[in-house]
Amino acid sequence: QLVESGGGLVHPGGSLRLTCTASGRPVDYYAVAWFRQVPGKEREGVVCISTSGTELRYADSVKGRFTISRDNAKSTVYLQMNSLEPEDTAVYYCAAVSAVGPWSSISPDEFDHWGQGTQVTVSS
Repeated sequence: QLVESGGGLVHPGGSLRLTCTASGRPVDYYAVAWFRQVPGKEREGVVCISTSGTELRYADSVKGRFTISRDNAKSTVYLQMNSLEPEDTAVYYCAAVSAVGPWSSISPDEFDHWGQGTQVTVSS
């Protein structure tokens, strides 16, 4: 089970840190990604991180502003979001897939474990 937290309301230019915590099993052997979705639009891949944490892939829209990291000892993945823009407003989901070796996909179809989502609203 994946549980997201850390969402909320923030002004443009502000920061938030989302947390995705896995329960029931270690996250060590799972690639993890963050997705976001707004009503009426498809779920968008934001960033993914491999099991080792050495392979990362960011969507162009968040490069230089968002940073993903993981702490396998805590079964937790973080998403640090800086310089937030109104266009970042969405429900953010973390997702995981069992993987060995490199991972660079942020296609939602390839992930089979999902959290319930956390709302991020960027507004003045």
